Amino acid sequence: MIFMKRFFLLLPAGLLLFGCSSKLNRSRTGEDAFTLSKQEKKEGYVSLFDGRTLSHWIDRNHQYEVADGAIVKKIKGYGNLYSAKEYHDFVLRFEFLLTPAANNGLGIRHKLADGATGYDGMELQILDNDAAPYKDLKPYQYHGSLYGYVPAKREGLKPAGQWNNQEVQVQGYKVKIVLNGETILDTDIKNLPAAALAKDPKLLYEKGHIAFLGHDSEIRIRNIRVREL
Repeated sequence: MIFMKRFFLLLPAGLLLFGCSSKLNRSRTGEDAFTLSKQEKKEGYVSLFDGRTLSHWIDRNHQYEVADGAIVKKIKGYGNLYSAKEYHDFVLRFEFLLTPAANNGLGIRHKLADGATGYDGMELQILDNDAAPYKDLKPYQYHGSLYGYVPAKREGLKPAGQWNNQEVQVQGYKVKIVLNGETILDTDIKNLPAAALAKDPKLLYEKGHIAFLGHDSEIRIRNIRVREL
């Protein structure tokens, strides 16, 4: 942990002016939330959300809207939100806020599905882990897990109503998730049993859309940026 010193300036009126504390690891707000940092621009990140429109996304079932600078999944109904562009290997960064008992998914290398609940690609779980309805789930159904196959560590997730920072790196068949600074998943899909891969070939798609896989609950998403590898 790095501690920042405060600097004091004694003014003639006897007032103290305090220096600003460090902004490291804080969620960005306002216009700054939709502007890439100098380092991200240097590294080749691209913003996928401007805080006002869904111009980089495909919402076939009209289940997502923009409110208060965030993409909001409506409370009732199912539906997927797809990136307009397809990706192969990439690093995805975004912030998300869960409402109580919220349930969603992050689709990786997804194909566009015709139905409201069609899933055609791998899914990384997005879930309010501590909600009572989910106390008896399988380990691979909690937040950050490769759904149905590889459980994530149940660490780092903030309570419903607070913003979380998540980074997802997908390179080849390796998938890594860092949640609020904690690595909760680091897996290689090729290490799954051959029978599982044969039964579920969508795990091996090499390219597809990034998607938010909406369930019957509300989540908020913002500050979405991606870097192709």
